[in-house]
Amino acid sequence: MKLNNKVVERISKIKGEPSWMLDFRKTALDAFIKSENPSFGPRLNIDYDNINYYKERENKLTDNWDNISCEVKNIFDNLGIIEAENKYLDGIGAQYDSEVIYHNMNKELKEKNVIFLDTDTALKKYPELFKKYFGKLVKYNENKFTALNGAVWSGGTFIYIPPNTKLDRPLQSYFRINSKNIGQFERTLIIVDDNSTLHYIEGCTAPTYTEDSLHAAVVEIFVGKNSTCRYTTIQNWSTDVYNLVTKRAVVEENGLMEWIDGNIGSQTNMKYPCCILKGDYARGSCITVASASKGQVQDSGAKMIHLGKNTKSNIISKSIAQGGGNATYRGTVRITKNATNSRASVKCDTLIIDEISKSDTVPTNIVDNSSSLLEHEATVSKISEDKLFYLMSKGISKEDAKELIIMGFISAFREELPMEYAVELNRLLALNIGEN
Repeated sequence: MKLNNKVVERISKIKGEPSWMLDFRKTALDAFIKSENPSFGPRLNIDYDNINYYKERENKLTDNWDNISCEVKNIFDNLGIIEAENKYLDGIGAQYDSEVIYHNMNKELKEKNVIFLDTDTALKKYPELFKKYFGKLVKYNENKFTALNGAVWSGGTFIYIPPNTKLDRPLQSYFRINSKNIGQFERTLIIVDDNSTLHYIEGCTAPTYTEDSLHAAVVEIFVGKNSTCRYTTIQNWSTDVYNLVTKRAVVEENGLMEWIDGNIGSQTNMKYPCCILKGDYARGSCITVASASKGQVQDSGAKMIHLGKNTKSNIISKSIAQGGGNATYRGTVRITKNATNSRASVKCDTLIIDEISKSDTVPTNIVDNSSSLLEHEATVSKISEDKLFYLMSKGISKEDAKELIIMGFISAFREELPMEYAVELNRLLALNIGEN
């Protein structure tokens, strides 16, 4: 499908959007057409004329799984989404290709005036709040993929946590690409107002086809004074998906933003969650794990921009390369001139399983004042034959021993996950290891 004004107008008309959003889409489309692929990172070979940019949902958005066709419901049931909603979560949304098809939130959150909606519905129900924050952190013309998202965005999550509100359990959204040649372009917008907390979990999967699919999402998060937001992602796209995502948060005085970012799937992954530490004493953290196997490029990392005084950031990156995969850390830390007495720490550890795999560390570290400190540490290692021999001497098979070593290597990441998600991560990594 060739992307043009007619496609954009059709999407906006189906959704019944206000004129300002259609104007935004057209402006973003013009930027997309004029933009080139990023000059850094892995080579992208995307046939943009072979992408289906929008697929209408068959049924209306619902808060009852019984209103969804058995085939689709079974997909989410097999992924454990329905069980997780009942046991661990305060609310959940499920997106299937271009549209959110299921969305629900506990009664207690509604009584606290929490807003948890799909992004399309939020635009209609809360137009002033939506417009106040939409596109303020991630500009449509930053790169080719923010422009593409701006032109054809559909679905995603909108969350507003009122002041002085703490959620006992996480909210979750799950994104499923289920059609070949499909593009998924959700837009996530999260506002955690002053003195509040939120843990949001995101999951992603797709079946494997012989033709490529494209996922280009945009996430904008606003963390208020004395507030905390944790954003956990376990990305397990199939290996025919280009995953090109822009994620950014701005953190006010004494706030905390935590990115917990797991990257296991996709053919090519480019993702660098960012914290803009705007307020004094603001803090940002990113713990990421990336596992690259045969045919995979995991180009991931984080960005920390210090603007306020006495700000702190911490990046921990764990990369695993095996079967000829490429796992690269790419990150930026900048402590600006006015961000005095600030501290930043970057630790990149890579485990290369074999002789045909690859990993690079590409850091950009800048300190523009003399009272701040930035530390960077990077290690590259292989699985120790001595450790393998020791474990095998205890009756453990070579494959199980290798798996144990890898699980220990990523322990800093697993420890930050809720137990049920840590178990799922272990399962996914074990499958990933077993295939190589």
